[in-house]
Parts: sequence; structure tokens; C-alpha cells
Amino acid sequence: MAFRLRIFTPRLLANLYIAIDAVIANKVRSLLTALGIIFGVAAVIAMLAIGNGAQQEILNQIKLVGVNNIVIKPIIEQKEEKLNENTTGKKDKKKFSPGLTIRDVNNIKATIPGLTRCSPEIILNTNVIRNGIRRSAKLVGVEPSYFQIYDFQLAEGQMFSEEQSKLGAPVCIIGSAVKSRFFPTENPVGKGIKVGPHWLTIVGVMRERLVSQASISKLGIRDFNMDVYAPLQSVLIRYENRDMITGEALRLAAMRSRGNIFMSGNSNSDENELDKKNYHQLDRLVIQVEETSKMQSTAEILARLLSRKHYEVVDFEIEIPELLLKQQQRTNDIFNYVLGAIAGISLLVGGIGIMNIMLASVLERIKEIGLRLSIGAQKSDVIQQFLFEAVMISVTGGVIGVILGISMAYIVSVVADIPTIISFASIVLSFGVAATVGLIFGIAPARRAANQDPIASLRYE
Repeated sequence: MAFRLRIFTPRLLANLYIAIDAVIANKVRSLLTALGIIFGVAAVIAMLAIGNGAQQEILNQIKLVGVNNIVIKPIIEQKEEKLNENTTGKKDKKKFSPGLTIRDVNNIKATIPGLTRCSPEIILNTNVIRNGIRRSAKLVGVEPSYFQIYDFQLAEGQMFSEEQSKLGAPVCIIGSAVKSRFFPTENPVGKGIKVGPHWLTIVGVMRERLVSQASISKLGIRDFNMDVYAPLQSVLIRYENRDMITGEALRLAAMRSRGNIFMSGNSNSDENELDKKNYHQLDRLVIQVEETSKMQSTAEILARLLSRKHYEVVDFEIEIPELLLKQQQRTNDIFNYVLGAIAGISLLVGGIGIMNIMLASVLERIKEIGLRLSIGAQKSDVIQQFLFEAVMISVTGGVIGVILGISMAYIVSVVADIPTIISFASIVLSFGVAATVGLIFGIAPARRAANQDPIASLRYE
């Protein structure tokens, strides 16, 4: 309690009142002094808001490309036999693996925490036919989560409903290029199109995805605009389900077990057909992880889980977009450096402005300082007065700067259609730094004023 009373002494309050009177009496000078802090704080808040918005936008775009996605692909070419290391010429049968299936998806969802979405895919090469026009395309069997992971937007129609996905309804969503080729002058929603041997009803049209021909040819990126998307169950029921045992597979398996496959006239072709047969039910599985920092650990758990479910047969590969992860981290670092430099330079300029004008104020008020010292004021009183003035100007400029900065960020967001994110931390930081800058840069003028000789000051003209 005694400590609190010592802080608010009458002498200290008197110095505060004198500082307030001096600031009010010199409104123009005080405003000019505060301009550096006002625009510095406003620039910091506005630039941080614009920078945070741009950073979030870029990171969101990177995430849409797949920075948080773990991709599991099947390894199709798996030899059924291998040479025994101990006995030359003998062959041991490899362990059986069911391949990448829907069961793996269900196990992953039930076992591994921290996953946002799982998107199994089946990709089939097929032909699209309508009104005598035939065009090769890809039929992609997906679940609704696929469109959310890759942020695919509809230009017309609607997405698959939950009922259509579960029941395997004969519906599809076509790419924009399919619409342009087969429905150039009409709305395709509700109409039928023949995809392979089956007719499907179009329920939606994808918005065009801009992919250059160079990217398609050199980078191996698929032209999504020529794809036809159908519910995963529809593809499994109506087109192909590689998890089901077929007569051809039984024939080849029987030939293999009897050893006849090597004695038949077509032994090479039969063996190649068996070895290269894609027994995986799924062609691709994309798993979206909630936190980027857990990508590596999640991938390791996935590898162990799938290896156990596939009886230690490594017939899958797991891909993590390391380049995108590095790009995301680099983007974060660049924005932090740039925004920190902007904030530091802006407030440094404001602090220098305060110091310069306060030093000029000392020269203008030498007689006032000499008069106070001659009537009994101590050097500490003069220091306190000038420090109070500097801090008051900084704090007032900080408040005005906060209001101006928020207004600038809002105006930029509305007029230029640029996303801005105003964080409470940036306001507190800029305001706190403004007050600190006023205190630090006010020390030199205050000490200079306190060190004036009272007699010389009274004679000063």
C-alpha cells in the first residue's frame, strides 16, 4: 500500500499536470510530433492485416494443392513368386495381399486420429458417347469428400447426395470440357450420357480448372476438365470391382497352382497377365491431415497399419508433398520477416520524429525550464515533465493510429477486394511499441532539458 502511495505523489501529479498543460497549449506542435507515431502505428496495423490476409490466402491455396494431403497409391506389378535365397532354382510363393481396398479406408478412419477427410478413388479409362460423338475420357469414382479436399466448385447443378453415394445411383458430374464438347448449346443437368457401357444421368458440371498444356504433358497432370465423376459405389457396382473374384482370375490361379502355366503355349502372356493384374480395389487414397506438423508421424502410422493389414506385403507407396510443406514453411518465414521489418521501420521513424521535435521543443522552452529550476524544481521534475509529454504524445498518437489503421484495412478490403485479417495481437503490439518508443526517445530530450543551467537559461534569448 505504501508503494502505491509513493507512486502517486503530489510532486509527480504536479509534473503530470504541467506536461498536460504544455501539450494542450501547443496543439499544433504536439500534433506534428504525433504524426510519426500515428502513421507508423496505422501502417503497422494496416500492413499486418493485409499481410496476414495475403498469407492466409496463399497458405489456403497451397493447402488446396495438397500440402496437408497424404497420398497412398497401390504398387500394381507384384510378382507372385520369388527365388529362394538358400536353394538356387527353387521358388517360394509370396504372401497373399488383398490390396488397397475400402476396408483399409474404414480401418484408417476408425484407428487414426487427427484426420480431416479420407477420399478413396477409382480411375478407369473409358469412352464417352452422345449423339454420335465419341471421346476418350476418365471415369473417376469418388466420394463427396473428394470435392472438398481439392476445392472443386460446381458451375451448374449439385453434388452427389448421401443417398446417391450409398446406393450407387447411376449419376455423374462432368468436367467443363466434357460439357463444351457434348453439350455446347444446352444445359446438361438432368440429361443422360453414355460412359463406357452404361448410361449415367448428369447432376452437375464442374467449374473449369485452369491447367496448361505444358503442365499436362511435362508434369503428368491430368486434365480434370475431361473427367467424369461418379459415386464410388456406382463404379464398383456397375463398372469394375477388382476386390471380387472373377472367372478369369480363378482360371489363372488354377493354372498357377497346377504348374501348367509354364507348360502352356502362351505361358509368357499368361504369366505377365497374372503378374501385372491390378488386384487393388482402389487406385488412389488421399488422406487429409488436420495439422501439418503431424504429417510425418501420421504417414508412419499409416505405413505400419497397411503393412499389417496386407500381411507384410509392401504393395503400396505413401507420398508426402515435401516440396509443398517446405514452400508453406518458407512462405510463413518470408511473411514474418517482411511484416516485422515494416513494423520496425515504421515505428522507428515515428520514434525519431518524436525525439527530434522534443529536442527542438527543449530549445524553444529554455526560459521555461530555467524558471522552473530557479524556483526550486529539481532535475527529476524536469525529466518527468518531458517524459510525460513524450509518452502522452505517443499514446495519443497510438490510439489515433489504431483507429486509422483499422479503417485503412477495412477500406482496402472493401475497395480492392483483398482479404485482410486484423489481429488483436497486432493492435496490442503496435500500441505498446508506440508507448515504449515515446518513453525511450523522450529520455534524451528530457535529460538535455534537466541539465540546463538555470542562470544561463533565464538569460537565453
